[in-house]
Amino acid sequence: MSCVLRLVSDIRFWLLLFFLVRLVGITNPPLEKGHNWRQTTGLMVARNFLEVDNDIRYPRVDDNYGKTGIIGMEFPLLNYGHYLMAEAFGYEHWYGRLINLVVSTFGIWFFYLIVSRYFTVKVALYASLVLLSSIWFAFSRKMMPDTFCISLMMAGLYFGLTYFKEHKPWQLLLYILFAGLGILSKIPAGIYLAVFIVPLWQHKKEWQVWLPWLLGSFLVMGAMYQWYFVWNPHLADVYGNWYNSGQSLSESLQALSANLGNVAERFYFSALHSYVFLACFLGGLVWALVQRQWLLLGVFGLVLAVFVVYVLRSGFFFQHHNYYIIPFVPMMALVAGYGLVSINKQWVLMVLLAGGMIEGITNQWHDFFIKDSEKYKLELEAIADQVSEPDDLIAVLSEGNPQELYLAHRKGFLVDSFIVRDAHMLDLLIKTGGGVLIVNKSSGITDDEFGILYEDEHYLVYNIAEAFKPLTEEELRQIDEMKNQNRSKKYEDIEIDTTGLIYTLPNP
Repeated sequence: MSCVLRLVSDIRFWLLLFFLVRLVGITNPPLEKGHNWRQTTGLMVARNFLEVDNDIRYPRVDDNYGKTGIIGMEFPLLNYGHYLMAEAFGYEHWYGRLINLVVSTFGIWFFYLIVSRYFTVKVALYASLVLLSSIWFAFSRKMMPDTFCISLMMAGLYFGLTYFKEHKPWQLLLYILFAGLGILSKIPAGIYLAVFIVPLWQHKKEWQVWLPWLLGSFLVMGAMYQWYFVWNPHLADVYGNWYNSGQSLSESLQALSANLGNVAERFYFSALHSYVFLACFLGGLVWALVQRQWLLLGVFGLVLAVFVVYVLRSGFFFQHHNYYIIPFVPMMALVAGYGLVSINKQWVLMVLLAGGMIEGITNQWHDFFIKDSEKYKLELEAIADQVSEPDDLIAVLSEGNPQELYLAHRKGFLVDSFIVRDAHMLDLLIKTGGGVLIVNKSSGITDDEFGILYEDEHYLVYNIAEAFKPLTEEELRQIDEMKNQNRSKKYEDIEIDTTGLIYTLPNP
């Protein structure tokens, strides 16, 4: 019995167990419902490093609209790791999932080390278990950088805090490395730099300690600024692809205030995926106030303050995408762990801990499996091979989701449904080189005016390149009128001349 208790009290047991559990379906292609669009965008970048150009400064997507596909995005460290594995072993969809899982597991290990140092081993263990079964459970195995970047930052945080205790240069160097890679991989990882206000205050008179840290942090922030606020806008300006730099304060407040229910849901459910652990989190906050646990409350308040700035910068994206809460979840897990430790009755503690973990896992378990009804999409590359050459541009009816274009292993256009019914706009797309249009029958669009090249139970492929005559002067005038009416902001910057050729086609 004592051996079992020692085992379940060891964080390494839980890290290994959760690692093995999350290997279920790890080789799945990006067909799960949750954020397949976001994963396929990252997979496009990884595959293009392998097949087009491996310069990490120039990430490329497949929805290139007849251009290069070079796009401003997060520093593609996860994508590049995927590429390196593909270079060694051949390309597979799932490498990024595995890389993220490995890094995110080590991220919780560093989280545990930090919490156990400044609080207790029990707080660290319970907080880590809350974190393992939170939204982290599903997203730590997706081809997305959200838990990946926070994990790197946890390593940076650990080495940075250790440097303030032991003052060893190698600890400072590891802080710069991991914190730099974390914040480059995604900016919100930087919210944890606020934690360093505490040791900076404690060592304010020891300039020989805090000055090297400060200089190293300038390097970290400088690298982040250069990539996100200099290089990415440059890529957007030169190559024409859209770059998400957030929203203005007024736009953000409008989006958040109009969707307060979604904003609240990010905190009360999306974060922990467990109402049991939500109660532990709220109880932990109250207990910390009662006990005057100023270190916990201070760190929580510092990180929350910076996170609020991030929320206000994100606006629509925060309330629309559940993974935007991920950066703050470790802090909620820490407070929930503190709340669990405050429970005196062992059986109540065990019931809450087990109940919360089961609730969190079962609320996300569906994400580990691919529905049979989605597997037909894996035939897209074979279909594309029948109707086009590998270097041909194609159009895919997608409503902005690049999943099927990625699975077709082609480059080209993502077409909205209204454009399919608009011969003039579709003609403009074709003139950049798109020869066929792949339509999923589930869209309800089954017109035969284009000429069908291929049809099966799920897809129609149209030969749209031969379906239109050259644009007349009257048609060009009508297109100008449509632009003036702003039918779609995606196409308000299209420039044409009397030959009907496109000079600028912005990426949606």
